[in-house]
Amino acid sequence: MPPLPLSGRDLTIDNVIEVARGRRAVALDHDAAQRMGESRAVIERLVANGAIVYGVTTGFGDLADVRIEPSQTAELQRNLVRSHAAGVGDPLPDEVVRAMLVLRANTLAVGLSGVRVEVAELLVGMLNAAVHPVVPSRGSLGASGDLAPLAHLALVLIGEGEATIDGAGPGPGADALARANLAPLTLGAKEGLALLNGTQLMAGIGALAHHDALRLAFTADVVGAMSLEAMLGTGAAFAEQLVAARPHPGQVASARHLRALLDESEIWASHREDTEHRVQDAYSLRCMPQVHGAARDALGELERVLRVEINAVTDNPLVFPTGEVISGGNFHGEPLALALDYATLAVAELASISERRTARLVDAHLSGLPAFLAERPGVESGLMIAHYTSAALVNELQTLAHPSSVDTIPTSANQEDHVSMGATSALHLREAIDRAEHVLAIEALCAAQGLDFRAPMRPGNGVARAH
Repeated sequence: MPPLPLSGRDLTIDNVIEVARGRRAVALDHDAAQRMGESRAVIERLVANGAIVYGVTTGFGDLADVRIEPSQTAELQRNLVRSHAAGVGDPLPDEVVRAMLVLRANTLAVGLSGVRVEVAELLVGMLNAAVHPVVPSRGSLGASGDLAPLAHLALVLIGEGEATIDGAGPGPGADALARANLAPLTLGAKEGLALLNGTQLMAGIGALAHHDALRLAFTADVVGAMSLEAMLGTGAAFAEQLVAARPHPGQVASARHLRALLDESEIWASHREDTEHRVQDAYSLRCMPQVHGAARDALGELERVLRVEINAVTDNPLVFPTGEVISGGNFHGEPLALALDYATLAVAELASISERRTARLVDAHLSGLPAFLAERPGVESGLMIAHYTSAALVNELQTLAHPSSVDTIPTSANQEDHVSMGATSALHLREAIDRAEHVLAIEALCAAQGLDFRAPMRPGNGVARAH
């Protein structure tokens, strides 16, 4: 596969996955050097003229009124990176660090950050040589972007901090660069700030989580259909004309998937005409398209936000070809925070309804199957405690689903008096997906056991393949 060109305009979520997990090589597009060079020339001209520009010739945050002399420019940027590298917690996985690296290189390639092309080239070189900075997972408020995590990432660019290389380590960042035949940078005016201001932790985790959550929603349909068959449920509630009367896109897609999974089911055919006893199933079976579909639609909102964010410039200030340098708030993670929280709610709901189906499967009074799906109930406890585990995981999910974005804690002497907490939202979504995967796996185990008891009747084609 050829290297992925980075222009800052057309990166996709799938591209991020290719680089983060598939280790696809990257390269700056052929116009990036020119765009970045023009932007850099503006910064150098302003510094030479003694202009007052935030973060270039001034301090940062509440220290923005402190004037910095040109002779202190390199020291200012180096000290910024060092002082902001104050994160704690377990290191982020390599895939998240790689997502951050590619997103940071992509945003610099737009040419609105005022940095030399060499800065983006080093990010690209680190990706291609699998030099992965050690980045603690905690410390970002989601405004001004992901400062602490990006500072730990930037430390390695200046030959400091810690990094792994091709899976070995961790060790000194300078050693990792040397092993990859990469030279550390001496940061110029604004370059430290441009590496730190941004939403790449939130967006990177978000892109990976979106990919995984879509798979989870697909799996929920499959596992739910298995449970439906095991409990002699009906697919009548998934009829095309019924869901078309309320045509939410996710609901329509989920119902279509469920119909395909149940196609040619001998189990359903065995009781299709039993309208006296089987008019309606419980909500956890009958309403799968509505619940699973709503989760799909929530993930669609996250996708919409991510498509913009991964090609956005979230630096501050921005440097325009006109020579203007404008301070703003593109670093504020609110769009991501809200979408990430929404996605976490969706994941929690997929797990919640899955646990309810598991509860029915192990309850002989509701499922018509042996108690706790045991071959010899009483002598064996079957899958009783598997359901306990599912319930415990759902309890965790209910806590993780509390929106982080509703909270804000003022910082930087109240200069930064509203923050998004979007990094917490992102980390919670990642954890929620892990818990939900286990909940669905437990349902799949129970449903498969239930289907075994329904033999020799064959389930629908899709369910049979999953079973």
